[in-house]
Formats: sequence, structure tokens, C-alpha cells
Amino acid sequence: MNGLSDVKLPAGWTWAFLESLLSTEPRAITDGPFGSNLKSSHYTDKGARVLRLQNVGDGIFRDERAHISLEHFETLRNHEAKEGDLILASLGEVLPRVALIPKLDSPSIVKADVIRARIHEFILAKWVMYALLSSHIRRYTTSRIKGVGRPRLGLGEIRKLPIPVPPVAEQRRIVETLDDHLSRCDVTGSNLATAQRRTTILLQRLAAVAVTSGIHSANETTLGSVAKMVKNGIFVSRPGINPIGTPILRIGAVRPLRLDTSNVRYTGFPKDSPELAGTLLNPGDLLFTRYNGNPEYVGACAIVPEKIGPLTYPDKLIRVVVDNQVILPEYAALACTTGVARDYIRNHTKTTAGQAGISGRELKMVPLALPSLEEQQRRVQQYNTAAASVELMQREIERAQVRSSHLRQALLNHAFTGQLVPQDLADEPASVLLDRIRAEREAKGGHAKRATRSPRRTAASPDAQPSLSAPTKAVQQELPL
Repeated sequence: MNGLSDVKLPAGWTWAFLESLLSTEPRAITDGPFGSNLKSSHYTDKGARVLRLQNVGDGIFRDERAHISLEHFETLRNHEAKEGDLILASLGEVLPRVALIPKLDSPSIVKADVIRARIHEFILAKWVMYALLSSHIRRYTTSRIKGVGRPRLGLGEIRKLPIPVPPVAEQRRIVETLDDHLSRCDVTGSNLATAQRRTTILLQRLAAVAVTSGIHSANETTLGSVAKMVKNGIFVSRPGINPIGTPILRIGAVRPLRLDTSNVRYTGFPKDSPELAGTLLNPGDLLFTRYNGNPEYVGACAIVPEKIGPLTYPDKLIRVVVDNQVILPEYAALACTTGVARDYIRNHTKTTAGQAGISGRELKMVPLALPSLEEQQRRVQQYNTAAASVELMQREIERAQVRSSHLRQALLNHAFTGQLVPQDLADEPASVLLDRIRAEREAKGGHAKRATRSPRRTAASPDAQPSLSAPTKAVQQELPL
């Protein structure tokens, strides 16, 4: 089993598929409604909650709100989600992604691309969530994901996700310890995210000062009037993670005044292929975010830097080539990030089914104040000087976020392999617990296979269960937080 063959479980633990840990009630696992059952026209300002991909964080329920009427909810009760259920993303680049549903202020259903799983009362749902977030399970899952352009883990594959199951008493000890450690990680992560937001706001204010302060004479114009081209990116049905062909930017590569040219996938096409004709980026091009789940990132503008290799961009980004004889690209990026230009973008952003966006036609009408080229150059230099220290802070924050993420993953992996808390040989083995769940399911007319306790693993069988070698003694470990 890819990614799990070297995992040794402690005494009393066993492997089980996720479906073996589900409640014995009907429809213990379900995906959201598709097609005409839930369309953009069904959304309302209040009513029952619709839980979407935006709600599924890495072990965190994100309170992003969308609603349908209570009358429509009644027709979709098969997809209902309740407090204590797990919701899993079935679409995304990093899977599985899972969160535990808290107490909500109204009934809820899951949307398409979200799986709801109701865990049996004998098993701690939070333990299952933590196990699914470990790097071991994610490495295993990588080979099961289907589709490159829209990477997906279907309901059938999610049912078959392998979960290490400790005795229930040990589940409680692990969850309590993880909750304590991870809560401190969460505080650190929240503080870092706040610091990152503040530096972004500070850069935008510096841009506002550079663009607006002390201007006594400037022509009023629009972006379309000073741009040679405003063009959407290309659609590539199967961009990959392997470095084959020309890289294509991901949508998240564009942030206000920042372009991460390392945040790419690969088209599989060489730079001179017909499929990429006219789409390669040049230094000084402007890129705008056309669609994003977060409205504040719609219309975010960044400039393509010098010294880039062959690079193209997706259809959810808009490329703008300004007329250098009239406006400097650096000044245009500053002007589009703040003031009346940003207000215009915000007011012309439209949201449909949870996706916020702006059209190229609207982007052409973004208003700009246009001083002389000499004045533009002076203001760009003023901004660059003031922003240098802030950008240095941003890089330090990003490094701290990476370290925090690594620590979080180390905690989860220690828990996953039984090294976070001591074992107690008096605990009832997990296999006995799973036998009771299986017996209950069979008594209700269900069919469940007995959990494999000493599974066989062969090179010819990629789906074989991982080897359960003799356990090593686990010890309580103090990890630096």
C-alpha cells in the first residue's frame, strides 16, 4: 500500500477502512446533490446552510456562509449534515481534507464535491479526522486521486481510505493531547495570518500614498485606454504536477502586488506548441485575478517580473499589456491596487454559486489617474523604497508559517504511529471494538467485512493492507511548541 507499507502499528491497534467505522444508520456517508437539485438560482440570503468546499479546512471548519430555503432543504434531507459529522473535500490538490462540523445555527446539507461521513458512536470522530490529516494517509491517497485538471477523490475511494484504529481509551488520550498541542499551533497560525494580512494592508496603504499624495495635475483615464491588450488566460484540461512542458501559473500565484512564479503546474506542451501560441508572459505584463472564492482577491493585480522563463497563465487570470509610452507597468499595478480603481473593482465584482468574479470588459473600465511618465517613475521609486522592509517581513512570516505547518504534521504523524501518548495493555484492543460494530451492522441487515488484523502485503497487489509488524514501545514525547 503506497505510503503505508512502512507504518508499524502498536499493540492493540488495527487497520480499518473508513466505511467500517461509520454509523450503522442508513446513509451514514453521502455526497452532495448534483445538477438541477442545487443550482445557483436556489441560493437565498437565509435559511438552511449549504456546506461547500470553502467550509472544509485542514481540520478546521471554516464558517463561510451560503443558504437555501428551508422548503428546498426538506427535499434534500438525504444530504443533511449534523453537528459531529465529518465533511471531506472530494475535489482539490491536497486530499483528504476534512473538518468536524460544529453546532450550527440552522440545519445544513452538503454540496456537490463535499462528502459527509457520520462516524459510529464507538469511535471518536475527531480521531478519524486527525488520522486522515496525517502525511501518511495523504501520501497513500495521492495514487488514488483521479483527474489532473480537477483532481478528485470519489465517494468510493473515500469509503476505502485506511484508518489506523487505536483502542478507544487511547483514542481519547491522543485526542486530548493533540487538542492541547494543536490549539497552540492554531494560535500561532492565527497570529501569523493576522500579521500577513496587516503587511498586505500596509503595502496597499503605501501604494495609495504613492499613487494619490500630492498629485496636482493628472489626466483621468481608464485601464482599457492605456492598455494594448486585455486577454483571458487559456484552459488546459490536464495540467500536471510533474515538470513536463511549459509551466502554467495557478490562480493563487497572483496576490496584490505579488506574483509567485514558483506556484505553477505544467501544461505538457513545449513553449513553441500551437496550443500556447500568444499566451507566454513577458516581463512587465500585468496579471489580474478574474475569479476567486474570496471576493477580496478578485481583481488582485501583480506584475510579471524580469528574468522569467517560458510561463503561461490559466483562464481564471486576465493578462493586461499596457502602453509603455503612456503608463509604466509598475505604476499601473500600484494604481489598480488602491483608491478609486480598487473601489471600482470591488463594486463590479459579481458572485455566482460561491465564486466571485469580474469580466475583462469591466476591467477595461477601471478608472486611473495618469500623471506624466517622470512623475510615475518618481512615485514607483517612492513605493519601492518604503515597501522593501515590509516585503522582508512578509518573507519572514512565510518561513514561520512553513515551520508551524511542519510542526503540526509532526504531531499528527506521531499520533498516527502511536508515539504521542503511552499505551496501556489493559485497554480493550481495537479489533474487539470493530467486531462489535460489525455485528451491529450485520444485525441491521448491512454487510461489512471483518477488519484485517494481520494483512498480507505483496508487491503485485498495490491495494494490499500495510504490514503490521511487531510494535515498538511508544513513549510520551515532548515536542517544541
